[in-house]
Amino acid sequence: MRLVLASNNAKKLAELQALLSGLPLDIVTQGSLGIAEAEEPYHSFIENALAKARHAAQACGGAALADDSGLCVHALGGAPGVVSAHYAGEVEARDGEDREARRRRQDAANNARLLDALAGCDDRRAHFISTLVALRHAADPEPLVAVGRWPGEILRAPRGGQGFGYDPLMFIPALGATVAELDAAVKNQHSHRARSAAVLRQLLADAWHLA
Repeated sequence: MRLVLASNNAKKLAELQALLSGLPLDIVTQGSLGIAEAEEPYHSFIENALAKARHAAQACGGAALADDSGLCVHALGGAPGVVSAHYAGEVEARDGEDREARRRRQDAANNARLLDALAGCDDRRAHFISTLVALRHAADPEPLVAVGRWPGEILRAPRGGQGFGYDPLMFIPALGATVAELDAAVKNQHSHRARSAAVLRQLLADAWHLA
């Protein structure tokens, strides 16, 4: 079954392909099919994930998968939340700059703003959250919804060169490392997306009869 991922993030695609490996799925990005990104106007992860999945399913005429994920910091009332990807405001594109280079600059700006927001704060508790929504078609009355949370704490300076987003600031006490210090195999065993994908695998087996 072809499953269109409602994202153009190459690293997110690679993660989900690894996490759902073994299932009879061919996961491709919407961008590879010329599908534009959907609006994400809502305040909750579930609403945005559902909107993105329906948009991709409508455009491709088939099954779609969306992930809405982000960072929630306890001391900030759950912020950055659904605006995690552009917490510092969207950075402007530069001439000749590719998508990944711009994303790296965006990540750096977001991390700087987060550190600013937590300056002088001793409560550094936070969690990554991933909400996955899968649809058989745009009008599917029974979306599959899987949620995973990965708790940790925000450091005062970044560490590590792996991953993306807030990974260099998110310290996982149980692993004694930031997410950016973990190799892909370890991250895929423990992450918020690994947790939501594990739930989704079971839902796909039970509801879509995929195994």
